[in-house]
Amino acid sequence: MAIKSEGCVPATGGADSSVDAAVALFHSLSDATRLAIVRQLAGGEARVADLVAELGLAQSTVSAHVGCLRDCGLVQGRPQGRQVFYSLSRPELMDLLASAETLLAATGNAVTLCPNYGIASGVVGDE
Repeated sequence: MAIKSEGCVPATGGADSSVDAAVALFHSLSDATRLAIVRQLAGGEARVADLVAELGLAQSTVSAHVGCLRDCGLVQGRPQGRQVFYSLSRPELMDLLASAETLLAATGNAVTLCPNYGIASGVVGDE
């Protein structure tokens, strides 16, 4: 699973810079691996090795996705000796995810049936 080059590009500014920022935020969370990492970090600090063990993914994959989340300002690292403990940078991220789950429950998960982005489109979790 590779991170696409545009995956962590910051908003470019311009007339709709707030929309650009929102697009960048949601794009940073659109990958299944990054979302799984965020959910793991919601439970507290973790090292890449901890995330690898929990998610069952390669260390290089987890490191790349943690790096993306860090570059987006969603995750921060706390060095301790030779290790780095990662945590969520903003508690508001959990509010956003809780709101998304509420919206999914209210819509009956209709988004999974979306022809453009749903499961049948092959886009969900493919990034």
